[in-house]
Amino acid sequence: KSITNIPTNARQNCSSSHNTTMVTLAQVQSSNQKISSELPAGLVAVFVGATSGIGEFALKQFAKHALKPRVYFVGRSQESADRIKEECKQLNSEGEYFFIKADTSLIKSVDQVCDEIKEKEKTINLLFFTTGTLLFGTETSEGLHFAVSLAYYSRTRFILNLLPLIRKADSLRRVVSVFAACKEGLVFKDDFQGWKVPFMSSRGHVSSMITLSLEQIAKEAPEVSFIHEFPGPVDTNLIRGGEGIIISILGIVFKLISPFVCIPHQESGERHLFISTSSMYPSSKQEKGGVQLEDGLSIARGSDAKVGSGAYSLDWNGESASPAVEQILERLRNEGIPDQLWNHTKSEFERIIATPTN
Repeated sequence: KSITNIPTNARQNCSSSHNTTMVTLAQVQSSNQKISSELPAGLVAVFVGATSGIGEFALKQFAKHALKPRVYFVGRSQESADRIKEECKQLNSEGEYFFIKADTSLIKSVDQVCDEIKEKEKTINLLFFTTGTLLFGTETSEGLHFAVSLAYYSRTRFILNLLPLIRKADSLRRVVSVFAACKEGLVFKDDFQGWKVPFMSSRGHVSSMITLSLEQIAKEAPEVSFIHEFPGPVDTNLIRGGEGIIISILGIVFKLISPFVCIPHQESGERHLFISTSSMYPSSKQEKGGVQLEDGLSIARGSDAKVGSGAYSLDWNGESASPAVEQILERLRNEGIPDQLWNHTKSEFERIIATPTN
């Protein structure tokens, strides 16, 4: 269920129209090398959707570079989890790695996972999401659109449940949601779940929901940094997880073009570790909570167009969203979409929790 995308312009930089500089791979690698010396030992990270693809690549890089980390990763495949755990131990034998098997499309399942983590940990430094699917039009047993639940509702539930632990962390305090940042678009306020949203509009719809919700939560937790990121084209199992003729065609096309346009797995992991740990993306309190900036880099603009505002919409190369995207988000704010979305989200959670489990 790891996120990928097949943009027609592949690695085109969505933020090329403003004067920021992309983060080079050399800068990424240099910053990552300093994690073990600049960040404390015993960092606690939770990776949701990390038994394959982008989440797996990021998890392994975190395991490799963090000093004596405690890592929880959530997914559905025990076989994949066993393999990943062994590989992480080979990368860093001093780390501890815990797998939690769960269906994260279900809100009650999310609550159970969070309760399990809260029983073992008092603080969390990093919460990292890559759950997703191209299987649209399917309903969960809790009455949510399956695809949108994975991308938005369940992620939001995880954040709200674990936010008290993130806020208590002494150093790094960060949430990273990998989906389709820089691709924000029109929000269909009468259909937040996206049942009737045209397929070509669904990415922009959900992307805006993620970014606006992170902004909303950032206001309540100014000591935490929130990032919505677009991973670029990465060869993962997202397409292979679906069914139907369209999914089959997409799978064939992507298999043919991926060697020419895809970001290598290791680079994907390195870049996601960078955005998870660099002080380039601080909380709105601007507290020291990441690896010191590399030469040539400066604090990023937030999704509200303000430098270091605590909530960010980032392209695959670490750049902030374009002014055009910032204008779309500002228009949505002026229309009152954030409050409407938040009220809807809370009411859905209340409905689900109040419904007896069969």
